[in-house]
Amino acid sequence: MSGHNKWSSIKHKKGAADAKRGKIFSKLIKEITLAARVGGGDPNGNASLRTILDKARAANMPKDNVERAIKKGTGELEGFALEEVTFEGYGPAGVAVMVETLTDNRNRTVAELRHIFEKSGGNLGAAGCVGWIFSKHGVLTFDKAVGEETLMNTVLEAGAEDIKDEEDTFTVMTDPASFETVKAACDKSGLKYIEASLSLIPQNTVKLDHSGAEKMLKLMDTLEDHDDVQNVYANFDIDAKIMEELA
Repeated sequence: MSGHNKWSSIKHKKGAADAKRGKIFSKLIKEITLAARVGGGDPNGNASLRTILDKARAANMPKDNVERAIKKGTGELEGFALEEVTFEGYGPAGVAVMVETLTDNRNRTVAELRHIFEKSGGNLGAAGCVGWIFSKHGVLTFDKAVGEETLMNTVLEAGAEDIKDEEDTFTVMTDPASFETVKAACDKSGLKYIEASLSLIPQNTVKLDHSGAEKMLKLMDTLEDHDDVQNVYANFDIDAKIMEELA
């Protein structure tokens, strides 16, 4: 599996630990605030906000928190200045890494991310150094209980590009423009997805041995734990046997 699906699978199996729930909420608040600022506070007319609100519901985020975040974005409540910044770098064994952040202090964030990369044996790179490896796609992940034929008929008719069998799950790929249409078709058909988001998918992958895999997964975990980091994407590949030992 690619880095995206492999890492998503690990996170799903781990579950949302109670100790980190507050951190998850703080990241979602930033995303909701920015989406509302850019596209308005009505999710019916703001696809980005609608997608983030789905994530908030899946994380059991309190309704009051969601409403305050939207009002901060629309200016009804005093908020804080946020900037979207994407960083690129290399992890162990030259794995390409993309880090999407929302920050109120770019200099602080870049210094902290550089330290995290260097500590892992990697390095933070210049803009464009690995971005060419990734392309944006809609990704929807389903438990296999939904049934392959039913899923295939629904999503392909709605405009999906591909369906992949990923061991315990099915992964549906769409182009960014078709993502909301495919997601809506699944909702209408009662096909419940584990995760649905616009993601950066690598064109190629780097196979990691046990040592490299352990270092890479630690780097991913440390990056995602940073307050300013919203999403992390990488092009690593790890054998199922090694993954079972490390998960």
